[in-house]
Amino acid sequence: MDVLAIAKLSTTIAETGTKQEVGMTMLKKQQDMQKQHMSQLLEGIQPPQNLPAHLGNKINTTA
Repeated sequence: MDVLAIAKLSTTIAETGTKQEVGMTMLKKQQDMQKQHMSQLLEGIQPPQNLPAHLGNKINTTA
């Protein structure tokens, strides 16, 4: 390998690492935003008042 090829490879590896870090940071921010929005949505749900105490306490999120 010549010096230019080594330099190019090194630059490519560094750029790939930076792109992955940026991607992970953006993914974490998006997840935090979704978590906040879902928390607000769930807080806004008011259970019906006429149900027995054991009903309406859980939300099925896998359906």
